[in-house]
Amino acid sequence: MSRLATELHRLYPPAAAGSTRVLRLEVAAPADWAALGAVWRGVQADLALPAPAIAVSGTDGLQLWFALQAPVRAERGLAFLAGLQARYLPGVAPERVRTQADGLPPTVPAQDPASGNWSAFVAPDLAPVFADTPWLDIEPGADGQAELLARLGAIPAADFDAALQGLQPAPAAHAAPSPATGTDLDPRAFLQRVLNDEAAPLALRVEAAKALLGRA
Repeated sequence: MSRLATELHRLYPPAAAGSTRVLRLEVAAPADWAALGAVWRGVQADLALPAPAIAVSGTDGLQLWFALQAPVRAERGLAFLAGLQARYLPGVAPERVRTQADGLPPTVPAQDPASGNWSAFVAPDLAPVFADTPWLDIEPGADGQAELLARLGAIPAADFDAALQGLQPAPAAHAAPSPATGTDLDPRAFLQRVLNDEAAPLALRVEAAKALLGRA
């Protein structure tokens, strides 16, 4: 097995059907490192995760490839990617964002049969150079590709779970019942409604009870 194949297998091994250890997030048509770079930086600075691999697609996109130490269900992987999209790419049209959690290893490097251009892993400092032309004209060197991957690590299971939880939208705060209109504006009736509302915060129900006792 070549060094490049060894590194690809280390980071992106196969998983059982319905699960994955490989996640891809891509911004395409056009490629936009200003946007995708925010994700690359955010997962490290905000979520304390290892840096994902950066790749040019060989056609029209820039990609981040995330490696997981333990397999997760495909739907959890897609939920993670959706959370990243919601947090870091809110201004990017949804049709320009492509996600993948099918468990297949990266098809990088590979030659596009239509154009003859190549996909390839690239270093972070070179990623902006490929925003307008997200491909290589010639086949990338296997040793150089392996060296880029050798610097990367996979996301531990506990860290993935914590990141996924942190990316979930905050639950909406429970709103206190609003006073009704017409004859239901009676303050005592309103307080009674709050007291009887089991979904209302306990402190609010206690205050309603105190108010009712004061009116007795």
